[in-house]
Amino acid sequence: MNPQTLDVASSILASTARLWRGTMASPRPRAENPELQLFDREGCIECRLVREALSELNLDAQIFPFPLRGQRYLEDLKSRSGSTRVPFLFNPQTSKGYAGASEIINFLFETYSRRDVPLPLREGLISRWMSHAATVIRGNRGVTASPSRPADKPLTLYSFESSPYSRLVRERLTELELAYTLINLSKQQIADLGPATQRLHVGKYEPLPGSKREAFLRKHGRVQVPYLEDPNTGVALFESARILQYLNDQYSRG
Repeated sequence: MNPQTLDVASSILASTARLWRGTMASPRPRAENPELQLFDREGCIECRLVREALSELNLDAQIFPFPLRGQRYLEDLKSRSGSTRVPFLFNPQTSKGYAGASEIINFLFETYSRRDVPLPLREGLISRWMSHAATVIRGNRGVTASPSRPADKPLTLYSFESSPYSRLVRERLTELELAYTLINLSKQQIADLGPATQRLHVGKYEPLPGSKREAFLRKHGRVQVPYLEDPNTGVALFESARILQYLNDQYSRG
């Protein structure tokens, strides 16, 4: 088994450890997405719960990676939160910040949903243990900074939290301290389930009308994640292996 296959297999196990939270989202199209900024560490057990909530609420966010030994967004985080704790969510529209998984997730569901926080997203012993298991399975990828070159403009990543292939890319973006706009293409109906080429539907695949998936399909002819756009170079890529190679070639100093 080659390294890429092993990498994907362990990412699938990590999603399984979290019972594939961060896969399905509300079928209701969101008229307007709030401008949210999340200081995040991909392998952090609390950050994972927040990203799952974002996926399930079909919310996008500007991600500022803050890995261990990271310096690029240290001062930004301290100026907004007064500490170096992640996860930290900042809402530029209200100039309010929210620290820690419980506070952030409660805010998200109270503000953008009509339902209570699901039990698996509540920060208890079981949810923390399951999130920790996912980090261990991935060998602490997406936790510690590695030498990198900065990007002038944030990248854009189309993803959803439980996607095994997208996780590989988010881990590397964190390690390289590359800010990016996270656009969640969460699944919203039975027809969305399954790989991009083997969905659980009969006939032509049709995303929900008015959804981000529908807009993506019209633009690209398929709905597949991860998909990365880099405005600094004009590069746009499908496939995690190609994206990782690009990120390493363009931004890694390791």
